[in-house]
Amino acid sequence: MEITTEKDSNYSDLEKMSLAEILNNINQEDKTVPLAVEKAMPQIEKLANAIIQKMKDGGRLFYIGAGTSGRLGVVDASEIPPTFGVPFDWVVGIIAGGDSAIRKAVEFAEDDPDQAWKDLSKYKISNKDVLVGIAASGTTPYVIGGLKKANENGISTGCVVCNAGSPVAAQAKFPVEVVVGPEFLSGSTRMKSGTAQKLVLNMLTTSVMIQLGRVKGNKMVDMQLTNHKLFHRGTRMIMEETGTTEQVASKLLEKHKNVRAAIDYFLKLESKPQA
Repeated sequence: MEITTEKDSNYSDLEKMSLAEILNNINQEDKTVPLAVEKAMPQIEKLANAIIQKMKDGGRLFYIGAGTSGRLGVVDASEIPPTFGVPFDWVVGIIAGGDSAIRKAVEFAEDDPDQAWKDLSKYKISNKDVLVGIAASGTTPYVIGGLKKANENGISTGCVVCNAGSPVAAQAKFPVEVVVGPEFLSGSTRMKSGTAQKLVLNMLTTSVMIQLGRVKGNKMVDMQLTNHKLFHRGTRMIMEETGTTEQVASKLLEKHKNVRAAIDYFLKLESKPQA
């Protein structure tokens, strides 16, 4: 296979560029990423649909990856409960080397093809679930081994990679290949590849949660109210949906602790016949 993510940059003598040239050239490369994602839309839709079907039946979504790819999976998984008000174990991100690898690289953690399955087994992963491997190169042994073992156990598998025809994609039933080409800084896949993976993960989990009924209109009505900003946002949502005052909306939210519940309570009260 051709590993385009490891190819030489289209730019040379980076250290001789002015700051403006460096920034503008990075930006020019970044502009190509959404176009690469667009080409993978049919693959993204197939994977999203597979996740939706499993999660509608009570399954979970697991991510595995190493380095930047693993961190992106952990970030996406960690943002789902506060955004959509779902249990913390609906989407699980696992990084090679364990949680310490989120902040500091763990040497050779990605090279063990057996470790991912050991990590997944701690969560009692089963054929009700979906496993998505994230690997820019598509060659990470940790991810390949995890997907292979999942397939052997009848678990639906997908991946998000940035090279065509990779070993990771070969193991995935629902591969997503976003080919972004060489990085501005040769081999630095935290750049375009990481951006592409983040875009795809955003699309997957957001579309899945909408399909699972965790959004009303265009609002995050099930979000967790973890700070004042979110409480005020929730108050505005209630005002927009019901037409009530800020004072009433705020009191409803204080009482029900949830935007959806507050709106439903208000509308039910309003629909009752007056005595």
